[in-house]
Amino acid sequence: MNGWGRGDEAGQRPGRVAWLAFQAILVLWSLLVIVPVLWVFISSLKSPLELFGSPWALPEAPQWANFARAWTDAGLGRGFVNSLLVTAVSVTIIILLSAMAAYVLARFAFRGRTFLYYYFVGGLMLPYFLAMVPLFLLVNDLGLLNSYVGLILVYVAYSLAFTIFMLTGFFRTLPSELEEAAIIDGCSPFGVFWRIMLPLARPGLVSAAIFNLVGIWNEYILGFVLITDKRLFTLPLALADLTLVQRYRTDWGALYAGVVISIIPVMILYSLFQRRLIEGTTAGAVKG
Repeated sequence: MNGWGRGDEAGQRPGRVAWLAFQAILVLWSLLVIVPVLWVFISSLKSPLELFGSPWALPEAPQWANFARAWTDAGLGRGFVNSLLVTAVSVTIIILLSAMAAYVLARFAFRGRTFLYYYFVGGLMLPYFLAMVPLFLLVNDLGLLNSYVGLILVYVAYSLAFTIFMLTGFFRTLPSELEEAAIIDGCSPFGVFWRIMLPLARPGLVSAAIFNLVGIWNEYILGFVLITDKRLFTLPLALADLTLVQRYRTDWGALYAGVVISIIPVMILYSLFQRRLIEGTTAGAVKG
């Protein structure tokens, strides 16, 4: 009995050590993520003198005026509204078009389906940096330069490949019994998609929407190429313009406040939909 007990205890030690090591890695990773964000938030409440004199100390008196100056004087308020508009319209169009395409690719058998699927997958392999010049010329020839319409269409075009790829795998995991029952009851294919399959695919749709929303909200390169009018600047462009201005000024508190303004919506989004995001990504990966 004692021999068996010692053997079990010795066998459990490597597993417990591995578990502790894994937990230590998670704690270290969490600190690497949380500490910089916390430092930026604390810096956004400091005066310029405190930022350079005591960068690691807490502010003596929170400078909430930094956020007011960043929102109004630096134009981040207008950039926030512009980003909100562009992101909301882009994500809505992306999810709607991608869901319809992914549903057809996942649930219908027709000639050329495999080719279409891999055609969309091939879009993931094309970096948009390679198409930057022809893209600029195309948008300019269409008269959509310096317009929300041109920027939204480009965002939609570049996001369709990833979203269709993601949602196709998710639609394949959905049970077919409800779909077949709806067809027997006389429901049209579009009715089956809209009334049955789309509600069932809600976790996957939420996951795809969050991924696209965060990507478009933080996107800078395409906006920098297609938008030059400061009145149309999205939040990343306005923040970059503020960074350029701060090279010749000393209001660094407003700059850090602008960074905080840009990350707060994303943090709120993840905190509200964290469970849905995990459910959607794991469910879509169960079955190919």
